[in-house]
Amino acid sequence: MTEDPTTTLTRLRSSIDNIDAALVYLLAERFKATKQVGHLKAEHGMPPSDPAREEQQVARLRNLAEQADLDPAFAEKWFNFVVAEVIRHHEVLRDGNGAAGL
Repeated sequence: MTEDPTTTLTRLRSSIDNIDAALVYLLAERFKATKQVGHLKAEHGMPPSDPAREEQQVARLRNLAEQADLDPAFAEKWFNFVVAEVIRHHEVLRDGNGAAGL
């Protein structure tokens, strides 16, 4: 017997909600780590961004995306969005404008 479409939709949405929650918590953990990196960089006069590292990460994430059957271009856009926010927070720390939220 086939599952009722409404039941299936509810089950799938519940799964999506759980995944979204996990992603939020993972992003929070990532930003906790990048905040520590920002403090270290500010303390030692290191630049907020590291283009060579970012380039390596883009290549790595594009490869991971391909393996996971995810659009590599989407993975790169996501990474660039996150990195832009990280750099912004590192600049705030560098400039001594208080604690960056992330």
